[in-house]
Amino acid sequence: MTIKFLDQDPIVISRRKLVQGLAAGSIVAVAGCARNQAIGRDQLLLVSEGQIAQMAASSWTQLKRQTKISKDRTLNRRLNTVGNRIVQTAGLQNQPWEFTVFDDDQANAFVLPGGKVGFYKGIFKRMKNDHHLATVMGHEVGHVTGKHAAERYSQQVAAGVVTTAAAVALEAGDVRGGAQIAGILGLGVQFGILLPYSRRHELEADRLGVNYMHRAGYDARQAVAFWDNMSSQRTGSSPPEFMSTHPSDATRKNAIRQELQRLGIA
Repeated sequence: MTIKFLDQDPIVISRRKLVQGLAAGSIVAVAGCARNQAIGRDQLLLVSEGQIAQMAASSWTQLKRQTKISKDRTLNRRLNTVGNRIVQTAGLQNQPWEFTVFDDDQANAFVLPGGKVGFYKGIFKRMKNDHHLATVMGHEVGHVTGKHAAERYSQQVAAGVVTTAAAVALEAGDVRGGAQIAGILGLGVQFGILLPYSRRHELEADRLGVNYMHRAGYDARQAVAFWDNMSSQRTGSSPPEFMSTHPSDATRKNAIRQELQRLGIA
């Protein structure tokens, strides 16, 4: 592998030295792997769901202090009704859930570990009916079933170990430009592992969400219509998909259509 920096001669590093730098991170990854049947793959989980929920608890409390909570009875009733139906079909009704409408015009929604679901008031403007609401709610509950928060946290920890180990190995090997190389490895981890996994999480949550809303009695075919609405009202240009934490709207809708076909309801 050859790397050249401005005003410097090319730096050559052997594949063996590169592997030495990454080895320590692989030990962490192997030690924390667990099978998640809901998404059908192994996950790197260095923390439990309980631990990650404790980490998120203070953020949820702070958010509710800093952001005005909507008193709109209709919106709150709709959110709680749809939320409880989706949670029931996901088999997560024994967990403590909290559904909150924030009085903010941004078109967004989120879920925190521990079943804390927030919908900003602005996203309701993108929804024509409760089928669209179930699309978003199913997606958020899908993140919980997929244990995506715990996996994301674990990946960040492992990525830090990998890049640190690489820097140490390069320094120990007296490789000139080791710090710059370690920085490039960090970018490689970001664009080659973390961002693709983030997009994978979004698509997994979409897939689970479509299943949950279908089983809860909502029209899962309207998930595509909801994303059509989101696309048509989006302002500004989006970054290239490989640089984004979320898949493009086209990728997302195509994946949803494939899941609808698999369910036989396309």
